[in-house]
Amino acid sequence: MKIVSLMENVTGEAGCPSEHGLSLYIETDQHKILSDTGATGLFAMNAERLGVDLGSVDIVFLSHAHFDHTGGLMTFAGVNPHAEIYAQKTAVREYYHVTPAAKRYIGMEKEAIELKTMRYIENDTTIDDQLYIFTNVTGRRRWPEGNRELMEKKDGEYVQDAFRHEQYLVITEGDKKVLVSGCAHNGILNILDAYRERFGADPDAVLSGFHMMQGTADAPENAYLEGDVETIKATAKELLGMKTAFYTCHCTGLVPFRIMKEIMGDKLTYVHNGDVVII
Repeated sequence: MKIVSLMENVTGEAGCPSEHGLSLYIETDQHKILSDTGATGLFAMNAERLGVDLGSVDIVFLSHAHFDHTGGLMTFAGVNPHAEIYAQKTAVREYYHVTPAAKRYIGMEKEAIELKTMRYIENDTTIDDQLYIFTNVTGRRRWPEGNRELMEKKDGEYVQDAFRHEQYLVITEGDKKVLVSGCAHNGILNILDAYRERFGADPDAVLSGFHMMQGTADAPENAYLEGDVETIKATAKELLGMKTAFYTCHCTGLVPFRIMKEIMGDKLTYVHNGDVVII
């Protein structure tokens, strides 16, 4: 399985331009998958630079409805008008980042919501013998504190987003199972609990942001409170005990990654923009 990072917050050795967003190209023996589309069409420029043919993609997986994962959808549709795009039915709702200073819409663009290739699904869905999507993660242990400012607008009121629009892709190739997430808003530990409920074992590999950063991906260490660091370390220690290789990026943040790397060692790898991973 080949995974190419088309968009991520931190530029790697390939020198591809970066933005706050995520887009991954995943190639298996049966599929060419695009997981998320970044915040803009910039991911498509990086795809061309990295030799990835977006026109050959047969399935698009949207990890959740936020703009930094769906903003490039119209660009993709212009390049590839045939690939089916899988999202949860709740992805069409109104999502906001709410602070005392402002309320900012962070959901999908209306044009993207209305694309004819959108396939809105509910609950867990088997696409074929290689691809399976699950959702409805309700656990709340080590739930990311950054979620507190993320809201859904209902009947004119802003309520805590429960992330029912978040979904997770399980790819089975040969004897390996790989779990792909976007930001893990529901908490990577809770997502893995839900995975084990369905499969009875840990995945062989996980590729996901961990939603631990404060501000920007390169925010300094003093941006992290003692409680933040405690959560980061506790999460890393639990992941270390699993027979799983972890690849992270995007909303994890460089300081949290460094803290986790000190605990997890070779079991944790950062996937920069432009990097290629073979699993």
